[in-house]
Amino acid sequence: MFRFYHPVTVRFSDLDLLGHVNNARYLTYMEQGRVAYFRHLGLRRAGELTFGFILAHAAVDFLHPIRLDAQVRVGVRVARLGRKSFTMTYRLEQPESGVVYATGETVQVTYDYRQEQTVPIPEAWRQIIARFEGIPPGP
Repeated sequence: MFRFYHPVTVRFSDLDLLGHVNNARYLTYMEQGRVAYFRHLGLRRAGELTFGFILAHAAVDFLHPIRLDAQVRVGVRVARLGRKSFTMTYRLEQPESGVVYATGETVQVTYDYRQEQTVPIPEAWRQIIARFEGIPPGP
């Protein structure tokens, strides 16, 4: 299901008073995976601020607590390509045992930061993502 995984290091500062990863950090781990995914595909470069995407929606289902020293990898994929938006899904898991800590979904909207408006997904992005994921390139 996932063709891309990104390893995450659980830091002591990620923990809450109960000794497990604070729920807000799960979104951070998904964000780290999302950034690594787009870099892996060659679609984002550090410091590129004129064109990109903005987060429109985020959801997380928490299944098992993550504790300090846990091994975590984030499965990331684009599940749907729309005209101006795309949906990504995530799975935070323990690599060896396959225990799933959480699953998530985000919707991103492609955005021109200079013009401060949404724009269609670039055709080059659409083709690269569709080919990598084995999904239709969208509308």
